[in-house]
Amino acid sequence: MTTTYDPFIPADGTDQHRYDGRRRAEEPAWSSDGWEREPRRYAEPTYQEPQFQQQQYSAPAWPDPVAQHQPGVPEQQRWVDEAPPPAPRSGARGRAKPLVAGAVGILLGVAGWQAYRIETMNHDNASLHSVIAAEQTRTDKLEKELAGVFDPEAVSSKVLPSVFRVRAGDFTGTAFSVGSKAQNGQSNLFTNYHVVAELYTGGGRSVTLERGSTKINAKIVKVNKGKDLALLSADQDIAGLTTAAAQVKPGQQVVVVGAPLGLDDTVTTGVISAYRPSDPDGPTIQFDAPINPGNSGGPVVNASNQVVGLATAKAKDAEGIGLAIPIKTACTTFTNIC
Repeated sequence: MTTTYDPFIPADGTDQHRYDGRRRAEEPAWSSDGWEREPRRYAEPTYQEPQFQQQQYSAPAWPDPVAQHQPGVPEQQRWVDEAPPPAPRSGARGRAKPLVAGAVGILLGVAGWQAYRIETMNHDNASLHSVIAAEQTRTDKLEKELAGVFDPEAVSSKVLPSVFRVRAGDFTGTAFSVGSKAQNGQSNLFTNYHVVAELYTGGGRSVTLERGSTKINAKIVKVNKGKDLALLSADQDIAGLTTAAAQVKPGQQVVVVGAPLGLDDTVTTGVISAYRPSDPDGPTIQFDAPINPGNSGGPVVNASNQVVGLATAKAKDAEGIGLAIPIKTACTTFTNIC
């Protein structure tokens, strides 16, 4: 006996009459008395796709909040299609609050520390600025004091290139280049009149400027016998010395440069002993730097490398008394030179 398989029947059973399933093999029909009868033949079953009805989606209808509280409305009907109530908060969120509070506290602490550091740095900067300002004041004061320090070597190194031994016939003295108003390629020089007096009175005008092996031709341009001054001009550019505008004061240190006894590039030092504006021969500067014949006409220079006068004479039978003509007198006598 072969097992029988029931055909697929749709859920609603509407197509059951169409589908007559056939047994896998022809089976004998059994009568009620147990004997085999003529076998039945079954028609070949036909399969038809089940028809599914497409269901349209509609938005859930939220219950009327008023109707929910009306008497007589079942509780189950009130919450039809209503979204489920939110789940209760987990314990993790409750534990997160202390962590957030701790993080905020740390950030506030860091911010406070940074503010403290910035305030400290500002205070330190202000203190440093005060220290720097104090040091700058001290430095300026020291510079002013050092400016007053007398350095004969530095003064001499700047002055010597502008000073020459002047040879006028049989006499020698000293002459120096002054100012910067000479024409191109020329120089103006001051000396004493008594250095060139014999040559000048004899009609001569040419003199020689000597310094070591250097010899420069020059000529006498103007003289002033009463003030013992002479102006020379050389056809060569010689750096001119700067003249002092301020009046000398006793105690100021000076350098005297000249060619005593014909010895060029000689330097002596001393101080201004006195300023005598009412001398019979005109204003005179007295100084104590040693000078000798040949120094006549040489520059007397202060610590600022400025010419204050022309060395002119020394007292006989005395030590440390030299006389000079103020440079202002020379510049006034020969205008447009200084």
